[in-house]
Amino acid sequence: MSPPHRRGPVAALALLLAAALSSCGYGSRAVGVPDAAPAAAEGARKLSASEVRVGYFPNLTHATALVGVREGLIQRELGGTALKTTTFNAGPAEIEALNAGSVDIGFIGPSPAVNGYVKSKGSNLRIVSGSASGGVKLVVNPDKIKTLDDLKGKKIATPQLGNTQDVAFLHWLAARGWKVDAASGRGDVSVVRTNNTVTPDAYRSGAVDGAWVPEPTASKLVAEGAAVLLDERDLWPGGRFVITNVVVSQKFLKEHRDVVLAVLRGTVKTNEWINADPDRAKASANAALKTLSGKELEPEVVDAAWPGILVTDDPLATTLKAQSDHAVAAGLLERPDLTGIYDLGPLNEVLGSLNRPTVDHAGLGTADQGR
Repeated sequence: MSPPHRRGPVAALALLLAAALSSCGYGSRAVGVPDAAPAAAEGARKLSASEVRVGYFPNLTHATALVGVREGLIQRELGGTALKTTTFNAGPAEIEALNAGSVDIGFIGPSPAVNGYVKSKGSNLRIVSGSASGGVKLVVNPDKIKTLDDLKGKKIATPQLGNTQDVAFLHWLAARGWKVDAASGRGDVSVVRTNNTVTPDAYRSGAVDGAWVPEPTASKLVAEGAAVLLDERDLWPGGRFVITNVVVSQKFLKEHRDVVLAVLRGTVKTNEWINADPDRAKASANAALKTLSGKELEPEVVDAAWPGILVTDDPLATTLKAQSDHAVAAGLLERPDLTGIYDLGPLNEVLGSLNRPTVDHAGLGTADQGR
């Protein structure tokens, strides 16, 4: 049995994790919960499918989905085809839903998209658009950690083993010469995989000393007294890296390309709407979070989080390839062949129709794509 001074933080964290499963705070809805979306226009022409089922997370890094659904911008493009939405708290669960055919299109991070593509040997999904860049920070207890060197020996949370932020943190630690066993998280720095819904409580209790997390979790920790030690944007050329993509079931894309085109018109117009009026978009996203979880973010949290997130149609394909390489280096992924993971034909068709520049798949597109 562990001595009492070692049992405390572990036991506290276990209790926090258990509480998260039954709590109803931000982002804590059960995985795969159907949500209300604006109804299809009565009498409007249906496309080739009567409905399209879209999955996303109740996170600010999924702002395109939050705003596009709430404001009816995606449904407007679908006409009489109904938009059915479901929220998830974890990428693997959304990939499972896509594989099972219960979700047709999903907003998801790069790591689960790559994992889903690799595990299915390229048969189950395509990335058809970008959605967001940035929105990830390393935040720490300033009483314990004042410089990057002070991280050694500390406990830092990431959302999930092998998720996008976990891979990024492991890669960053390795680049500094620190050793961490990727599977267990033990090493020069302890990597503690903690659901974002309970990370603020884990930080408050002292179970973790900081976290490498997406927004708004990072800004929620800052509201608890944490300090930003590193913004992941500073590690990438031009400060841009993919944090959210739009993926589609290959079967659905083949059978209902017109519906995918309509959803992408909606996301492109939503991103334009967000960038044209950030304050209104921020309020809309926060109102959507309240609808989904029963609780909106505190104003200081959303105000701090919002500027670090860029909504974008560009999937930033070169950064997905880099993130995949980081997962390989960490031992979490065998070197994959990602050729064909992108099908940007529908997005570029939409962008061309709106006289916008097309986007590039960085050599990872399907064989019939020109870029």
